[in-house]
Amino acid sequence: MHSALRKGRGFILPVLGILLLEGVVRVGLIPDYVMPPPSELVFSFIDLAHGPLWNDIAASLLRVLAGFIIGTALAVIVGSVVGLSRNAEAWLDPTFQALRSVPSLAWVPLLLIWIGIDESSKVTLISIGAFFPMYLNLVAGIRNVDRKLVEVGTLYQYSRVRMVAKIILPAALPSLLTGLRSGLSMAWLCVVAAELLAATNGIGYMLTDGRETSRPDLVLVAIITLAVMGKISDSLLKHLEQKALYWRDSFNGDVQ
Repeated sequence: MHSALRKGRGFILPVLGILLLEGVVRVGLIPDYVMPPPSELVFSFIDLAHGPLWNDIAASLLRVLAGFIIGTALAVIVGSVVGLSRNAEAWLDPTFQALRSVPSLAWVPLLLIWIGIDESSKVTLISIGAFFPMYLNLVAGIRNVDRKLVEVGTLYQYSRVRMVAKIILPAALPSLLTGLRSGLSMAWLCVVAAELLAATNGIGYMLTDGRETSRPDLVLVAIITLAVMGKISDSLLKHLEQKALYWRDSFNGDVQ
């Protein structure tokens, strides 16, 4: 019973919020044309599930996966080079730090001019969003490797390749996995931005459709769907992180 309660604590706040919102709308404090009661959103979900909902989810998910894989792969390559070489850092890092300060939405007009409104522009925007969290975390992780570990590798006369494979990258793994989770979060943000401006399907397109047709229920369904998809994908990466870092003896948040 105690274990079940611990696992279910994360649902208590959303459930209380839903019940409170239901009561506020039902008593008329908020007009239902502004905020439909949560109970009516269930019927909207059912209607959309028999219509375009699954196709929109699939479209957004494929864009996120494609952009996330491309962006993180490039970030691992560039981040490894910069993290392992002061010379590469001097040449490359100032440019990437400057580009990192550019908001994701600022890339949209340029991508539309260069590439058009097809899938390539959306995937490119998502790749840009996923790249920088991965790049920053990986470079920081490599640079924060304990120098004593490197000295041990030097003592055992490790080659540069073996030093990287056996010592530096494993020690930087926590930062790499943190970068993956942050990059995935940015990928979901960017897919919405891309679909809001130039798409004919996807969850972001649902938001636009709901706004243009004055359907707050459609907008809320899209927002809830994004929240659920983001939570599921982050939970999968968190599970991977726990499996990959099983050896780490770190503080778990329980102060005795």
